[in-house]
Order: sequence, then C-alpha cells, then structure tokens
Amino acid sequence: MQKIKAITRRVIYFTHDPSPDLLASFEERDWAVEVIGSVHDVRRAMDDGSLAAGLVDLSSVFDSRDIAPLEACLAMPNVGWVAMIAEPELNDASLRRLVRDYCFDYVTLPAANARIADTVGHACGMISLVEPVYVDTSTAEGEMIGTCDAMLALFLSIRKVATNDAPVFISGESGTGKELTAAAIHAHSPRRDAPFVAINCGAIPPNLLQSELFGYERGAFTGAGQRRIGRVEAAHGGTVFLDEIGDLPFESQASLLRFLQESTIDRLGGNGSIKVDVRIISATHVDMEAAIEDGRFRADLYHRLCVLRIDEPPLRARGKDIELLALHTLDRYRKDASRRLYGFSPDAIAAMHQYDWPGNVRELINRVRRAIVMSEGRTISADDLELSEHVSAVRVTLAQARETAERQAIELALLRHRGRLGDAARELSISRTTLYRLLGSYGMRDGEGSGAES
Repeated sequence: MQKIKAITRRVIYFTHDPSPDLLASFEERDWAVEVIGSVHDVRRAMDDGSLAAGLVDLSSVFDSRDIAPLEACLAMPNVGWVAMIAEPELNDASLRRLVRDYCFDYVTLPAANARIADTVGHACGMISLVEPVYVDTSTAEGEMIGTCDAMLALFLSIRKVATNDAPVFISGESGTGKELTAAAIHAHSPRRDAPFVAINCGAIPPNLLQSELFGYERGAFTGAGQRRIGRVEAAHGGTVFLDEIGDLPFESQASLLRFLQESTIDRLGGNGSIKVDVRIISATHVDMEAAIEDGRFRADLYHRLCVLRIDEPPLRARGKDIELLALHTLDRYRKDASRRLYGFSPDAIAAMHQYDWPGNVRELINRVRRAIVMSEGRTISADDLELSEHVSAVRVTLAQARETAERQAIELALLRHRGRLGDAARELSISRTTLYRLLGSYGMRDGEGSGAES
C-alpha cells in the first residue's frame, strides 16, 4: 500500500516570475518554499506522495491555448492549491473554472504578502484533513482486488487449480469477474506464455458456432475463400475460456463433448482430425443443475467441464471490499472528472453497503465512472451514484438496535412456546419476572403474555 507522508510546512510556488518579497515573507514564517516553473517539475516534486500547500500564480502560468496540462497539475490529490490572480482576469470563464474546481482558495492581486501567506496556511490545514485515495493492492490477484474472506479463499483456489490441467468450472452471478478469474488461473499456470482465448458461447449464432470454434477449410461453404483456424486451435498450448457455457445451444454441445473426450477437432469441410492441446475453463451464471433437469444442457458435458469448481462471490457478500473497489475505480478513472475529487461522502458509502448490487462489480464500476463525470461536488455522493434511495432516512442508535433485537427474540420465543412465559423465559435464559417486566416495557402483556403457564 502506498503511504502518505505527514504534511510539513512546505509550499510549491508555481510561477514564472517569483516575488522576492513574498519568498521572504514565507521564510520568516519558517515555510520551505520550492519555486517551480513548469507542470512537469510540479509533478516531479510531488512524486514522493507527500502533502503540500501550493501557490499558483495564474497571472503568469495560465495559457488559454492549452489549459489541459495546468488542469491536470491542479488536479493532483496531494496538493492544496491557492490561486493568485489579477481581478480583471477573473472575467475569463476558463480561469474562473480552474479556480472553482481545483483550488481551496484564491487571492486577487495586488495583495499583501501576509494575506497570501495566511491563505496558503489555511490551504495547508485543509489538505491535511483530506483522506487521499490510495488502495491496498497487496492482496490483489492480477486485476482482482479484495480483502474479504471470500476473496482470499478465491485467490487461494486460483493458485491451487492453476498447477494442473484439469478443466475448471467457474460459477457466479453476472458481473462478478469470472473472466478475470479465468485469466488469473491461466497467468499462474505452466501455460502462461501461450495464448488465452476467451469465447462468449452466448454471443455466437448457433449456425456459426462450429466454424468459430473449430474453423473451416477453403470451399467448405459459400464464401469460404480460404482456410480459417478456429478459436480452439488458435489457443494451442494455452487456455480456452468458454464464457456463458450455460447458453451454448444444445445442438452444439455434442461436438464440444467430443473435443473434450478426444482432444481433437474437425475443421468444417476437412478430411481429418487435428490434435489440439488446450486447457478448458468454463463459466456461467446459469443454474446448471436446473438446466440439466430441464433438458437444456447435457449432463455428460457438464461433468466433463466441472472437474474443478470455483464459486465466484457476489459483491453484496464482500463487505468492506465494496468501498475498496469503489476507491480503486475512482483512482483509476479520476482523470475523467471535471474537478478534483477527494473520495466518497458518508451517505455514498452507506448507500453502497445497503444496495444489493444485482450487477455486481461491473455495475459498481459503471456507477462510479458515471459519478466521476457527473459529480458537481468535491466528493461523490449517493445521489451521484443514483443510490440516494438506499440511504437510511432514520438513523438508529445502538440502544434502539438492542431494543429491536430484544423485542424480536421475545416475540419468537413466545411464538415457539405458544405464549407460555415460563418456557419462553427458560429459552431466553432470563427469569420469569424479568420476562414479565420486559413484556410490560414493550406493551406486549395483553398479547402473547396471556397464554397458559407451565
């Protein structure tokens, strides 16, 4: 995990015309000032990940013909910028937008050096309160990120199944990252230097599936002007990933089963069989047991594919990983934002944990990417994620939560024992007197408490 150094009294002074008097004012206050004259040098100065206050002299460094480099510089997450600008220049819409979206504050020139130094000190304090977006990827598996028990178990399974050539079947909901798991297995296997070929079995029309998988010879059908190598043959020595295998047409399943049994293919229009050495990894979101029972999928093919099985956890079961993945997505796509973003608001984090994520990781990535572009604030809110309805309107105290749980336990005990207080009290490990008192506190005596005693 990349660490942030503690903030020091450090100022990045970005200008083409430094003021000696202003520099002297900073030095009197024991500030370490670095005068820098280019965007490239600003980035190089902040490569160590430390926090700093920044003073940008927009009157000298702004170039209306190419504002993108300056914009990228001001968007750096570990610098708290203060802009210096002459008042007439604020009429320029581009300059106003830069100040509004990327700076903590600004001063109009001419201004007293003491006022500039005070404003920079305020920016220094503000940037020290920000929690920058850094993601711990020490437990990542390639592009897969996770720290929950389910993901750590998945990473362990990936490394175990990668060591042999047995077919692997990956089960999981849509959007959980099954192809990433397949790619990780291939990357850890002895076949890592050979091709990894992914085939979406549900996206190929049934009448083309045979030729797409196994290829065809010249003249095999109208329009076949030359030989074409199929995708399975193209993966020779490597791995074939059959995505959405549950959507494979029934009429195509027999030819796939024959390949798995014999490790040979027949090109369409060909006269002989060709030996192909590939490892098969398949995946689907379909309930295969139900598909077999309904006659939509061959049981013998399924058992050939499912020698080793991996179950991909849904996002809603991954706890803190939800926020971790959201931060990782923000870090990856923050350049798409029209302003500097500092992370997610508390209501956004709460909503992400309360939402069921039917589209799983794919949906989370899409929601965060949209929010990065559309957000108008400094943090991404639940409304930006279009999850505002999943923020609890009523906040529950710990005492209220305990009361609710206690009442529910009493109700269930009374139901199980048909209102007999003595039996219910014994189950709850409390005295009958305590139970009677709690019934009175919760207004329940006239209900469940009227049953026969034991």
